[in-house]
Amino acid sequence: MAQPSGIGGEEEKIQPVTKQDVSNGEEQDAERGEGKENGRYTQIDPAIASRIAANVDDFMTLVNEANEAYERERDMKLSYAFKVYPKAIAWSMILSSCLIMEGFGTSVVGSYISFPPFRDKFGVQAPNGDYQIPASWQNGIAGATNVGEIIGLQIAGVLCERWGYRWTIISALVAVTGFIFFPFFAENLTIFLVGEIFQGMAWGVFQTMTVAYAAEVCPVPLRHYLTSYINLCWIIGQFISAGVLYGLQGRQDEWGYKIPFSLQWIWPIPIAIGTYLAPESPWWCVRHNYRERAEVSLKRLARSSGFSQRDADAAMALMIYTDEMEKQVSEGTKYWDCFKGIDLRRTEIVCLTWIAQSMCGTAIGGLSTYFYQQAGISDSDSFKLGWGQNALNFVGTVASWFILNRIGRKTLVFSGMVFMFVLLIITGFMGIHVPPSTAESWTAGTMVLLLSVTANFSVGPVVYTIVSEIPSTRLRAKSIILARNAYNAINIAFINVVSYRQLDPAEWNWGPKAAFFWAGTNIIFTTWIFYRLPETKGRTYAELDILFENRVPARKFASTKIETLVEGTEGAQKEQADRITSNVTHAEVS
Repeated sequence: MAQPSGIGGEEEKIQPVTKQDVSNGEEQDAERGEGKENGRYTQIDPAIASRIAANVDDFMTLVNEANEAYERERDMKLSYAFKVYPKAIAWSMILSSCLIMEGFGTSVVGSYISFPPFRDKFGVQAPNGDYQIPASWQNGIAGATNVGEIIGLQIAGVLCERWGYRWTIISALVAVTGFIFFPFFAENLTIFLVGEIFQGMAWGVFQTMTVAYAAEVCPVPLRHYLTSYINLCWIIGQFISAGVLYGLQGRQDEWGYKIPFSLQWIWPIPIAIGTYLAPESPWWCVRHNYRERAEVSLKRLARSSGFSQRDADAAMALMIYTDEMEKQVSEGTKYWDCFKGIDLRRTEIVCLTWIAQSMCGTAIGGLSTYFYQQAGISDSDSFKLGWGQNALNFVGTVASWFILNRIGRKTLVFSGMVFMFVLLIITGFMGIHVPPSTAESWTAGTMVLLLSVTANFSVGPVVYTIVSEIPSTRLRAKSIILARNAYNAINIAFINVVSYRQLDPAEWNWGPKAAFFWAGTNIIFTTWIFYRLPETKGRTYAELDILFENRVPARKFASTKIETLVEGTEGAQKEQADRITSNVTHAEVS
């Protein structure tokens, strides 16, 4: 069946993509010229370059300065990036710490279904004699959080266009300070659920703004570190939560579950102060035509000793050139524009990549403590395993930093998905014998622990890098919002409904056999990743725009070369020069 050119039409080529005719299909490579080695390459469409030239005063200077910044980023060593941009790293880490707070809060809520003081107060007695939170309420509370996040994400998309990333985050920090009162003082599950909706609204803001900010304040060599660090923030929050819950599991009074909620009030004020002091994203400033403010932000993000005025001018030119190029391809910045033309393909990639993170089997890892209990492991050992799991997740994410820039985003995600599939199959076999033996229970628990570590070495952190790199700069925030909302929607409509019932002894009671189900969903998304996910390692945003505009197939992204940003603009430069000469001649004649 024929596919729309915006998504499935990636095998097509728009003209011209090279200096020679490459109309015979994607397998036909072109030569750059005499003395150059054979290989795939592409460049900006000269027609787009001409439209940019008609829209700026000095196109020749803009292109050459933009190319200077492009080559500076492309050739920049990691050690040099760390040396020149420590302030960019620090500011991004401060804003990303919102996710530590969110990771703590979501982990507390997710773990309460297995937390004895909470179950004793709000649960009902199951056939085995234990108190359990009914599956319908488990689904409802988890769904309420996701619904709140969807609302918050949509609000963030509107506010960030008007206020910028910083003030949008600050407003959410103020709001969440008040929303914590709901679950803290809840006397029934209804009030608790309402509180989770409101908290989810603030959490939705953090999920988008922190990712977009991290992607826009650093050069290419640092981008995957700062974006994947967001996943580490989640893990840090979850680790703190696991430690707090383990320390309080002996308390049987209401403070056993209220203390973890009260600890959430520690975070907002210091994070809000740091966010207020941080510079706004220079890309956001350029998109809103605040060019002087953008230059100030650039200088605040780098050390003056390694970032000269010429570097600032070149960086400004690259941002302006990229912004103008995207305007000529797709002028709109509304949500609907994410589904038009080449942006439809980009939206498909970010949405399905984030959905893959949920559907690859991590649903079991997210309910690991509850899974351990239903697999036959004691409450105390379950919380110990959960705590140890978060520590290993931390190690996994940090380890990914050392390999991600070597093998690339796609390879790491694909390899992780395949390994998780194997772990899920082994876990499922451990549940065939009912009830499972002690050895089978601990084997299943170990497999789930390894599953979580693998996810946080591969798809967990890399997803944040991919969803921040793939969209156009003008639609980045809205694309991330759509992707995260796709993730939340699949959680509400499917994962929350299925995963709790699979493990609840009063419902389906599948136990470890639930892993077979997630192995099936894993293989579907592993196949999609192989065919549809492009490799974005080491690419500037201008390069990615050119690759998508020329509909380079996903499997050819890594091998397609863009030597300079000047190539493809020669005709546009000549046209502008001729117009200037003509205007001068007419002026002299008159």
